[in-house]
Amino acid sequence: MAKDTLEIRWHGRGGQGAKTAATFLAEAVMAAGKHSQGFPEYGPERRGAPVRGYTRISEKPIRRHCSIANPDIVIVLDPTLLDSPSAGVTQGTTKETIFLVNTTLSPEEIKKELGVEGALFGAVDATGIAMDEFGRPIPNTPMVGALIKASGILDMDTVARVLEHKFGKKFSQKVIEGNLRAVKRAYEELKTV
Repeated sequence: MAKDTLEIRWHGRGGQGAKTAATFLAEAVMAAGKHSQGFPEYGPERRGAPVRGYTRISEKPIRRHCSIANPDIVIVLDPTLLDSPSAGVTQGTTKETIFLVNTTLSPEEIKKELGVEGALFGAVDATGIAMDEFGRPIPNTPMVGALIKASGILDMDTVARVLEHKFGKKFSQKVIEGNLRAVKRAYEELKTV
C-alpha cells in the first residue's frame, strides 16, 4: 500500500523561518489543488533556540493533527543541529527519508556526519544565497527551492504566485523579488547524492 501523505519535518533555530517555511509550503500546495497542513512546534520561544516545523501534503483531506514522528523529508535550516542529539534531526527516519541541509558541506559529508541511511542527501548554501539575494541570513525560502528540486511537489510558477500573495502585505516588492531569486537559485544549486 502506497503512503498517501507526504510528511516533512523542518529543523531550525528561532529566527531562521522554519515556521514560515512550513506554513508557506502548505499554502503553496493548497494553491496547487492539494490538501496540506503547516504548523510549528516550539520549545523555549527565543531567537536561536531549536524549533521544528511540520508540513503534510496529500491528495485527500488530512485528519491527523499531531507532530511528525516519521518524516519522509527532513529539512535542516541550521547545520549546527546536525550534531545536536537534542535536535533529533534523524529521529524517526528510515532508509527512504530525504535529507536536505543548509550547509557548505557536500552531500557526502552530510551523509557521513548523520551516520544514517537515506534515500537522498542534499546540500545547498541557503544562508549564502539569502545574503546574496535579499541581504538577510534567513535560509527558509531558499530551502523551499531545494525541496521543490528534490521532490517535484510544486512548480516554480505556483511558488512565485503564493510568495507574492503571502509576503506582499508585509514586505516590499524588492524583498519579494529577492526571495523569489533565492528560491530559484537554491533549486539550481542543490547538490545531491
